[in-house]
Amino acid sequence: MESRSRASREQIASGAQYRCEYCQTAQDLSGAQMHIEHIIPLSRGGSADASNLCLACAWCNSYKWAHTHGFDPETRTEVRLFNPRTQPWYDHFRWSEDGAYIIGLTAIGRATVDTLKMNNAYIVPARRHWVEAGWHPPPPQAPADTNVL
Repeated sequence: MESRSRASREQIASGAQYRCEYCQTAQDLSGAQMHIEHIIPLSRGGSADASNLCLACAWCNSYKWAHTHGFDPETRTEVRLFNPRTQPWYDHFRWSEDGAYIIGLTAIGRATVDTLKMNNAYIVPARRHWVEAGWHPPPPQAPADTNVL
């Protein structure tokens, strides 16, 4: 059972190119093991199928918790959060000119940035250092192979 779990984890991580599927932080920069996260939490009727699992950094996973929706700060409407299995990242987000901030382009993007605190006071300074070192922002990636698991 553990080897199947390990293989499933590796398949999800490699499909995500070892980056958080929400904030795009690379595993080797994060300083903590990435989590396998339920996009729709089990407590909200989600499944443990690979189509409902994604790679998430400790920050994004801790703020996402059991949320499936968030409020768009611009329109003040409640919308579904970004789903990395069905929505391309660059349709909803972009990097700021300095590469330190994630900018939400759509109601979904803005609500996800806000709910997951993707520009929190701890990660932005780290991103600035990563930019200085030439490690960030990450290049665009092809849609994850895990979309078809």
